[in-house]
Amino acid sequence: MDISSFFQQYWPFLALVLWLGYKWWNSKKVVGLLPELRASGATFVDVRSAAEFAQANAPGSINIPLQELSSRLGEIPKTSPVVLCCASGSRSGMAKLVLKKNGYPTVYNVGAWTKLLN
Repeated sequence: MDISSFFQQYWPFLALVLWLGYKWWNSKKVVGLLPELRASGATFVDVRSAAEFAQANAPGSINIPLQELSSRLGEIPKTSPVVLCCASGSRSGMAKLVLKKNGYPTVYNVGAWTKLLN
């Protein structure tokens, strides 16, 4: 099998691996910034459902479920960084797109809310 046919056959898998690698790398980067973000007064928003948040959450985080985010933007200041989390990073990734579209200049997706416990 030559390299061209390999890429033709496996490009979806390779794209998925690259995307997952980027998500992992970006999450590690944000975790490293957490002390600085806390010191600068960042707002920590957990976009999981109210039931998920009630079961367990990171101290200091506020719960705005993803499906309510657009109607509750007024609860999140634009003047400080925003750190988003959820169960895996997917919903918080979508929330980041919503915030950026609505003019929030500094938004981070940490991924799983448990990463805020460190």
